[in-house]
Amino acid sequence: MSKPVCTVHHLGAVEFLRAWDLQRAVADQVRAGSRPNTLLLLEHPPVYTIGRTGSREQVLLDCDGPGGPAIPVHEVDRGGQVTYHGPGQLVAYPILDLRRWGGPLKYVRTLEQAIIATLGDFGVQGVLVEGLTGVWAAGGPGPDQPRSKIASIGVKISRGVCYHGLALNITIDLGPYEHIVPCGIVDCGTTSMQDLLGAADPELVAYSLTYHLGREMGFSMRAAEGGAEAVLGPTPTAVS
Repeated sequence: MSKPVCTVHHLGAVEFLRAWDLQRAVADQVRAGSRPNTLLLLEHPPVYTIGRTGSREQVLLDCDGPGGPAIPVHEVDRGGQVTYHGPGQLVAYPILDLRRWGGPLKYVRTLEQAIIATLGDFGVQGVLVEGLTGVWAAGGPGPDQPRSKIASIGVKISRGVCYHGLALNITIDLGPYEHIVPCGIVDCGTTSMQDLLGAADPELVAYSLTYHLGREMGFSMRAAEGGAEAVLGPTPTAVS
């Protein structure tokens, strides 16, 4: 039996609200059967997002006063709490029909395993932390030596189709994380592949993640025809 197809779109930099609208439109098409399973790979200009279980108090800046943050803050419909997106972070939005594939827990665990396998391709040991979602980079060999979060996950499943997804830190500036409580975890360290390795190639990381997502989920991953315009439309608002 042939594997179900998942088309892969590399969109470059796309403003967060534009990408959110896009995901919901694609999810409607996947649900209706007019578009195959779809993976959007992109990055966002700097933005803080607050998931369904987060709160404004986890953004350690005055969001409403005249001295509010230069980085926009958006409350969104994904699971999870507060995170940061910015240049140098690989954001992957799988928009998939899960109705015959499995439930939310299986899906999130699969995303974690795909991230761990991707990190492993570059010599980074990714680990899980019991009771928490996402992937950490292993600390020292001892159980009490610190780990730092390198990838976050937050998903939405509506009528059997998922959107939102994961964010993997590659070359991202980690400074903006200092102004939030990342994922609601006090004293949560954050890191990036560049910090750990000295250098990281975002294109190679994106290729690896695509491969491992396909392998873990049993999909045939195929590059989409038509480039970004096939999803964004003829006049995309992608940020150059």
